[in-house]
Amino acid sequence: MKRSFIFLVALWLSTAAFSQQPSEARSEPKSGGIKARLASAEAALSRNDQDAAAREFRAVLRLDPENAEARADLGVMAFARGDLTSASADLALALRSRPSLTKVEALLGICQRRLGDGAAESHLRKAFAQLQEPKLRVQVGMELVGLYYGQGNRDRALPVVEKLVEINPDNPDVLYTAQRLYNELADDTLNKLAILAPNSARMQQTIAERLINAGDLPSAIVHYRKALELDSRLPGVHYELAEAILESGGSNAHLAAQQEIDQARKTEGDSGKLECLLGSMALDEGDLAQADDHYSKALKLNPSDPEAQLGRGRVLIMMNKPEEARRYLEQAVESDPLNVTAHYRLASADKRLGLAEEAKKQARLTEEIRRAKLNVQHLYQEMHKETRPEEGATGEEP
Repeated sequence: MKRSFIFLVALWLSTAAFSQQPSEARSEPKSGGIKARLASAEAALSRNDQDAAAREFRAVLRLDPENAEARADLGVMAFARGDLTSASADLALALRSRPSLTKVEALLGICQRRLGDGAAESHLRKAFAQLQEPKLRVQVGMELVGLYYGQGNRDRALPVVEKLVEINPDNPDVLYTAQRLYNELADDTLNKLAILAPNSARMQQTIAERLINAGDLPSAIVHYRKALELDSRLPGVHYELAEAILESGGSNAHLAAQQEIDQARKTEGDSGKLECLLGSMALDEGDLAQADDHYSKALKLNPSDPEAQLGRGRVLIMMNKPEEARRYLEQAVESDPLNVTAHYRLASADKRLGLAEEAKKQARLTEEIRRAKLNVQHLYQEMHKETRPEEGATGEEP
């Protein structure tokens, strides 16, 4: 057994969890003996003499059978050597002596979960709610998700996974668990939709969205139109259809998209997304003033929309207003740090303003993000999935 593991786990419990003095009911000589034994045990642990440490902890328990520190440290040592049964017993006794020991409760829950003990859930849930240390809280949360997952109870796992992503959004294990759970829940709901309402407007919308992701715009447009035939007021479909029509191109694309946008406004009212779409259409037609007006309206409707921020910044650069554009492009980068186009256009604005170092920084970030997204595309190709290229991710100017 590695010294670092047993020592750090013991330290994890003893230094943070056992700051209180022995009970007032103990005599001073006994209290002094306990302190001496505990100090001797810690010294033994520091030199990786676990047998000596265990003897000292047991000696403490002979002096004070309710001593939570000695009992918990014995539990930690048992856990470290893989004796989960003994660990669980000692940790449970330590927790009974001092119920406020959240870290002991966490380790007890982990032991019980691995032993298949039904009491594990209660301890893990309580520890997950009370722990403050992010790393340990993630470990306990992952154990709790594993417990729910093993029970086939994905609905209870979901809020825990969402909290884990919030605590540590860059943890690969957390991200893997989240995407697996989300995918399974999505598949379950799609299957239920297909069984209960196979001929519904929502089913047609779902098919269209899947076709969009696969890059089949013509087929997607057909299914969006089928959805609207079934329910002409279906929320979101007119906008999605307008977007698909514009992406597919064609001589009448703008006219057809405008008709869908008008219908969307009639049924759902105006929105930032619709204004952004209108702004993009105005840019295609070379009408900068109209484009600026639409993106400005989009920002009033949703000030934190990165698409509106990026669109307004682009228009202002084209209107030769780089200083004003820079403010919106900085907001776009803040809203969406991995947006290649936002970094590229911010670099362009910085260059025009003579901010050489800032321009170099944004240009470097543009290339780094571009390469990272290309690597992601390659990974998806290895998984036999089709992905649409990100704007600016092909080596061409965004």
